[in-house]
Amino acid sequence: MQRAILLPGQGAQHPGMGQAFAQRYPAAARRFEEADEALGFALSKACFEGGESIHRTDLAQPGILTTSVAILSVLVEEEGLDLAKVPFAAGLSLGEYTALWVAGALDFADAVRLVRLRGEAMQDAADQFPSSMTSLVGATREQAETLAALGRAKGICSVANLNAPGQVVVSGELAALDVVEAEAKAHGVRRALRLTVAGGFHSECMRPAAERLAAALQEVQIRAPRIPFATNVTGEEVRDPEAIRGYLAQQVCAPVLWEASMRHALAKGVRQYLEPGPGTVLGGILRKIDPDAEVRSVAEPADVGAA
Repeated sequence: MQRAILLPGQGAQHPGMGQAFAQRYPAAARRFEEADEALGFALSKACFEGGESIHRTDLAQPGILTTSVAILSVLVEEEGLDLAKVPFAAGLSLGEYTALWVAGALDFADAVRLVRLRGEAMQDAADQFPSSMTSLVGATREQAETLAALGRAKGICSVANLNAPGQVVVSGELAALDVVEAEAKAHGVRRALRLTVAGGFHSECMRPAAERLAAALQEVQIRAPRIPFATNVTGEEVRDPEAIRGYLAQQVCAPVLWEASMRHALAKGVRQYLEPGPGTVLGGILRKIDPDAEVRSVAEPADVGAA
């Protein structure tokens, strides 16, 4: 039985990601070679040997995408995975571009160039608006919205991620997040944790990045997905290429409705999932939404053939 595919976003990166796959499987090595050629520099070296530099937004984003595509290419060759028969695909933030590749809507070279530009643009926006993100552990959406409204007295502040019950993230300028964190316990939130990220992603702090990305997206061919694909912006399926183009630009500033996407898939009867890429975060999030969902993570070569 084919599994739905969930693709990780920024934060899943780690030094050396993808290297073991590329050393063991020619299919993975070819993907890193294609990424190097598309970008005009050795992304593979940055992933394999770059150390902590892989945490830079402009390297992490294309690196995660390429690692996920490399792993999927191995699964196609080694296990007979048929991407055209996947029942559902979704990606968290930048993972959405990988999901669109899975769905046949984006060519790999276009996807890796887009996420490289996206990472550069988001880093530039973060430099322009000193900002960050805060995880509100145990918070409801309503509590997060209330705290974000308080934060807006000091600057840009909004709900950025609705990942799972009790996993909500707000994003904004630093002074605004100081207010959110100071008020969190008084509003019933168990813990407010400032995240180690380059900036206030999925908020209006990223507006300059959204504008740059929108222009770049106009130059890229996007096809109708051949399988069901859900966008972060609405949490529901979308098929129209022009709508996808618009959502990809909006997504940089809009909240990520990941829990809604997962509930949409679960409501369709999708019970088995595959998480190919660095890390196993999405599997853990899905189990918080539905403990009975079955998730297979493929993050190391040892995971291949272990289905």
